[in-house]
Amino acid sequence: MRAAPTILHLDMDAFFAAAEQASKPSLRGKPVVVGGLGPRGVVATASYEARRFGVHSAMPMGQARRLAPNAAYLVPRFSFYRSISEQVMELLGRLSPLVEPLSLDEAFVDLDAGGVADDSASARTAGERLRADILATTGLTGSVGLAGSKMIAKIASEEAKPDGLVLIEPGTERELLAPRSVRILPGVGPATGEHLRRAGMTTVSDLVEAGEDELVRLLGRAHGASLYLMAQGYDDRPVVAERDAKSVSVEDTFDVDLHDRVRIRFEVERLAERCVGRLRASGHSGRTIVLKVRRFDFSTLTRSETLRGPTDDPGVVREAAGRLLEAVDTTGGVRLLGVGVSGLADYTQEDLFAQAEAEAEAEAEAEAAHAAEGAAGAAAGAVGAVATVSASEEGAGGDAGAAVTGALGVASVEPEAHEPVERRWAPGHDVRHAVYGAGWVQGSGVGRVTVRFEEPWSEPGRVRTFAVDDPELEPGEALPLVRRG
Repeated sequence: MRAAPTILHLDMDAFFAAAEQASKPSLRGKPVVVGGLGPRGVVATASYEARRFGVHSAMPMGQARRLAPNAAYLVPRFSFYRSISEQVMELLGRLSPLVEPLSLDEAFVDLDAGGVADDSASARTAGERLRADILATTGLTGSVGLAGSKMIAKIASEEAKPDGLVLIEPGTERELLAPRSVRILPGVGPATGEHLRRAGMTTVSDLVEAGEDELVRLLGRAHGASLYLMAQGYDDRPVVAERDAKSVSVEDTFDVDLHDRVRIRFEVERLAERCVGRLRASGHSGRTIVLKVRRFDFSTLTRSETLRGPTDDPGVVREAAGRLLEAVDTTGGVRLLGVGVSGLADYTQEDLFAQAEAEAEAEAEAEAAHAAEGAAGAAAGAVGAVATVSASEEGAGGDAGAAVTGALGVASVEPEAHEPVERRWAPGHDVRHAVYGAGWVQGSGVGRVTVRFEEPWSEPGRVRTFAVDDPELEPGEALPLVRRG
């Protein structure tokens, strides 16, 4: 425990929703809900205007729509949020080498390690300067908590919301915690809170009065002992600059249960590709491939396969996930699929079997190209027939079709099985029109898409409607929230 409040906790205010309001002038001051918009979607973040209606994170989206029917409901733009997060984390890094990110919008900072604070006054100055820098750089607000421990700093930042700073002096922790609900302590969720309530403990002071022995009896040695210390305000956890990732995974919940085995296999392969993308972005490889399947009855199955060495090869991960799927009964339907990689390492050991297969495929492609050249010379008029690649060949063999069409000098034909019937425009996503410029999707359906044309620094813009396949309308890039120059 520190004698000065030099541990800072930053929590951006309603981050996803605030970023959407900042980028869309027409939504400022209005209720905004960000999350999955399907029947099984959940709320990721709700703006403070939406929270007044009772909407909150992790709430089913259907319930949120009933509470706030007139709110703007948007699909998340994670790459946009990540770019803002990187700006914020860079500002934190200027304060100290010890920055512990908890998520895109939340982090602990050890101000003492950075030499920017050693008492209450200097800590407050650093915190206020950080809030001002974040606003100037991103156009968004963050709340700051300052204390002598991580637990109390996080509680302080929660009290500071929105857009504030709260400093809790070391030595006052026990007095601060005593009247609060037991749920304020880390590790006390709904189940533990209910267990303690049945034992007659609803406030933190109740835990202290009960004593360590009673908490150990109720919750077990490790949890009971740590909870007793926290109830007295003790938390000596250090700020850790880097956390070693244990796994990388992606998953999707489907609006309608999947029954078609071919479609399920396709979704697993798609998830494997996304998972490898994240794996490579983190600079890791992994040995164990994990498949997660949640069936129609909410039963969840997990299957894994450990390779001979770590890999970041999408083909290897895709094939392993496919093998794991073969051992899972999907009769009755699937509502969720996930693919993950664990056993992470900072290097890749080439899979010899996969390498041999790749070499064999390369030889086959060369032979196919050679044969295609001969066929082209003999029957130049039949080029289109030779160039077609079936969906089954594309799914099983990779680029063989591309090699054939490349040799013939014609454009490859993408398989029709997985092509969408029409272009999809997600609510909230960026677009650009050849005439009207930058805008965002308000909604789409029945072959039409409605777009509001505005920029972060403009007045609320006008709304126009187009055909979903309008050639002048295309996906756009997110604009910065703060105009430079």
